[in-house]
This record gives sequence, C-alpha cells and structure tokens, in this order.
Amino acid sequence: MISIGYSPVQAGTSSMLVRVVHNDRGGVVGARAQEIATIQRRQQRVEIRGKVCLSTCTMYLGAGDVCVHPATKFGFHGPSYYGRPLKPKQFEYWSKVIASYYPDRLRDWYMSTGRYKADGYYTLTGAQLIHYGVQQC
Repeated sequence: MISIGYSPVQAGTSSMLVRVVHNDRGGVVGARAQEIATIQRRQQRVEIRGKVCLSTCTMYLGAGDVCVHPATKFGFHGPSYYGRPLKPKQFEYWSKVIASYYPDRLRDWYMSTGRYKADGYYTLTGAQLIHYGVQQC
C-alpha cells in the first residue's frame, strides 16, 4: 500500500506543497521517473517518513529537495521485468536509469553491489542514507 500525503508549507513568501511518502513498496521505473519529473517541475519537497521505501520508491532520492527519516527502511534491488531477469543490455540500461536518481556514493554502491540483488532487497536505513549525504527530515 502506498501512502502519499500533501501538506502546504510556507517557504519564504510563497507556499508550496510537500509530498510526504509514508509507505511505498515501489512500482514501474518509467512511471516513477515521470512522477519525479513532475515533482521537479513543480519544485516540490519530498519527505520520506514511512516505515518502508522499497524498489522504485528509492528513486525519490533524486527528486531534488528530499529528506529522509532516520528510521525508514529503504530496499534496493536490481531491475527486472515484473520479477523476471532482463537481458544484459536491458539490465545495464535500467540499472543506470535507477542509479541516476541516487547521490554519488549511493550510486556507486548500487552499480557495484545493489543492482545484483534479484531476490529480496538490500536494506539501508534512513540513517545510513544520511551518512551517504541525503538530508535528514
């Protein structure tokens, strides 16, 4: 179940919407990329505060103005076609797309390790991501 809320927040003299991600188990990479493009175009802040942020939810880390709660668990795995392995060229392409949404150190880890997880997730906490350079909420 995905739970996303919007809250008005005063930012200087103008108000903007904040997208609060509570629990998100992921989805389709292309659709998430389009959603993030909309967030960026609207210059929205994203706050990841739920218990879990899995799979494509982790792509929110590249949405721009993003913060994470230290206790949120983030789940990373490699790209697939609804759980089925991709051909090598597709795997490489989609791995790079996903990694492009991560801060540099996390991107390096994902490309060397995280993307090779096909069953389940590598789990990092928000506190670990803060160590990788992500802002804390």
